[in-house]
Amino acid sequence: MLKNLIFFYFLYTSISFAQQFDISGRVHDIAKVPIAYANVIVLNNENDEVIKGTTTNDEGYFNIENLTSGNYNIKISFLGFENYLKEIKLIRSIDLGVIILNESKLMLDGVVIVSKRPTVKRMVDRLVFNVENSTLSNNNVLDVLNHTPGVLISDGKISIKQSTPVVYMNDRRVHLSSQEVLQLLEGTSATNIKSIEVITSPPAKYEAEGGSVLNIVTSKNIIAGYNGSVFGNYKQGSEFPKYSFGTSHFFKTKKLNTYLNYSISPRKDYRSSEEFINFIENDQVTSRWETDFERIRKTANQNINANLDYQLNENNSLGFSTSMLISPRSNTQTNANSVTDVFNNTKVLDSTFFTDSRKVDETFNLAFTLDYVHNFKKEGEKLLIRGHHTNYDSSSFQNVDTDYLFPDESLIRTNRFQTFSSQEIKLQTLQADYELPLGDSGLFEMGAKVSNINSENILTQYNFENEDRVEDLQNSDTFLYDETNYAIYTSVSKEWDTWSLKAGLRTELTNIEGNSITNNQVNNTDYIKLFPSLFISHTMNENNEVYFNYTKRIYRPRYTQLNPFKYFLNDNTFITGDPNLKPQIDNQFILGYTFNEDYTFELYYRHEKDPTLQYFYQDNDENVLVFQSTNTDVSISYGLDFTTYVALNNFWDLYVLSSGYFYKNNFNPIASNETSFKGEQWSLYLEIGNYFTLSEDKSLLGDISFNYLSPINDGPTDTSFVSSLDISIRKTFWNNKASLNLGISDVFNTQNFNTTTKYLNQDIRGKYKFENRLFILGFNYKFGNFRLRSNKKNIELNERERLDNN
Repeated sequence: MLKNLIFFYFLYTSISFAQQFDISGRVHDIAKVPIAYANVIVLNNENDEVIKGTTTNDEGYFNIENLTSGNYNIKISFLGFENYLKEIKLIRSIDLGVIILNESKLMLDGVVIVSKRPTVKRMVDRLVFNVENSTLSNNNVLDVLNHTPGVLISDGKISIKQSTPVVYMNDRRVHLSSQEVLQLLEGTSATNIKSIEVITSPPAKYEAEGGSVLNIVTSKNIIAGYNGSVFGNYKQGSEFPKYSFGTSHFFKTKKLNTYLNYSISPRKDYRSSEEFINFIENDQVTSRWETDFERIRKTANQNINANLDYQLNENNSLGFSTSMLISPRSNTQTNANSVTDVFNNTKVLDSTFFTDSRKVDETFNLAFTLDYVHNFKKEGEKLLIRGHHTNYDSSSFQNVDTDYLFPDESLIRTNRFQTFSSQEIKLQTLQADYELPLGDSGLFEMGAKVSNINSENILTQYNFENEDRVEDLQNSDTFLYDETNYAIYTSVSKEWDTWSLKAGLRTELTNIEGNSITNNQVNNTDYIKLFPSLFISHTMNENNEVYFNYTKRIYRPRYTQLNPFKYFLNDNTFITGDPNLKPQIDNQFILGYTFNEDYTFELYYRHEKDPTLQYFYQDNDENVLVFQSTNTDVSISYGLDFTTYVALNNFWDLYVLSSGYFYKNNFNPIASNETSFKGEQWSLYLEIGNYFTLSEDKSLLGDISFNYLSPINDGPTDTSFVSSLDISIRKTFWNNKASLNLGISDVFNTQNFNTTTKYLNQDIRGKYKFENRLFILGFNYKFGNFRLRSNKKNIELNERERLDNN
């Protein structure tokens, strides 16, 4: 009997010791961003002997297999973060869930980061484009966006999947006019940019405004002491050189973290176009205009960004940040000249008019933000309270002279008018955000925000009679605009086994009052909208994942679109808005499938209600050309996207994005009695990026990228295809202390395009040329504690996207 007991005892213990278990988990930083390539090791609990180890993948996931039962210590480490140590009693396989690493507070000397992180990473709700230490990091942020997968920049506009995105910096919204966003990004160095996140389905935490989100993420600060950099960029176009240069400075102690950046970008930009217009009456051409147009715009925008963070204690911190965009009058000038030949219905030259336009602008855009963060005792639970103020002051003076000539070039008459316009906007916001972890893999979020925008717009036009300047009361006005927005949101996310769920609801109440003083016209609008969002994903196995997204978004009309002024560009062309414009409401559905983590397919469908369109049309009765904003009926788009990022070998990474989509819209022509007109088009967008590591020490990098957009339709206008081939290389020197990059953008000069507007009694064609092909030279030099990455925590430029910059 005793022998049998001894036999079964040893048999049982042998089976127990022979059984194998796994330890798995995910490693994130405090911003919930996965940490790739973190070291994970399992140590003997008694003598700290290393048993096994691994590193996390691109999603921060790790799995250590074939461990026997026993007591262990698991240790996780990554440069710049505090070590994570946990004791484990292993009697079965364990999933540790999400493990948060805290940033290291210690000074680290003598370490040089030379490893290049993956250039493109596909996540479930976003695409992350890593630019740190790439060939683009010596350029400005706008250049980086121009190479960001899925982002298209054309004719001064940023778009993602045929919609205008909202720009964030470190999850803080940049609410500027589209023109000011371009100026800001162009004047900001990419030296300290870590990545660009393209979020096609923003969750409830993000404001409901806009279709997609571009989040610009800066590097993490991991060192104490002082460091700084100087940077510069030179571009040579077909007509003029363009410069940008600046300096950044960082200082950090245990409790204090400061940053200061100044940059200036003096430049001249050239644009030319040819326009052909047929004026039609009773289906017959009565007059034909052919115009050659040239414009030279001189700017020297200055950007000042600064922030100060102070750690009051372990649980509380304060932050102050400011951003200033300054465009002085002396350096912001636009000269435009055009020659228009007017032909009669038999194509005989009837007359010619020459227009000379001189314009000066001045803009001061000052933003200030104050943050308070409280971290509760429970890990991950925190409260953020943020207040913001923007003061925007812009003015413009325009002088336009036009000479009208007979065919024999004898003078018919001359005309002159002058326009003064100004816009003063004050913006105040106050918001609170609360986060509460739910177990190891859940998160509850809620928040509220109130914002108020008050704008005064003045337009005064002067005509000349016998060389005396007389105010044109019909085309002068003061437009007052006041908007208050109240928002609350809540969101819950949870991960379990192979499923992931995130659901949120945002509610916004908007009150608007527009008042045209001269016309004595007051427009009041009040509306409340609900914006749900839903995300579900399922990992079927190691190589297959499916997901579904639904979001509802809003586009509120921009101030220039609401302003009823007639702003004349010349005697025969003006821009006007409509104070009765409705907000655009979008519903978007995405069904995605990822294979082997490298290949992603997305089917998407988007329905746009009351989209706002500014289009160019001709008034055949008055022979004038009008840029006017109007609501169209409905727009629908759907398509299939494919993306992949693969390492072809140890020095060549390939990224491919292709999007085939159909876009259909119904619009109501202003210049006719027709109730609706349909425009529709199948289009293709293709982007290919090749990223090369050309030396063993990774000090020499290169990339070759190509993008192509087939002909597209937007309302009444068809636009020809555009494409671009860009080449650049980057070399680092002096132990990663300095870097130099060379490149050529748009090698074959194929980003110029043509447009055609032809329907009913409208017949307009245009050919547009820009300085797209540029030779680029950039440099960066670091000093101080340059050996480690340092952080520029970009300041918030809040609530300002709809500001105007004529």
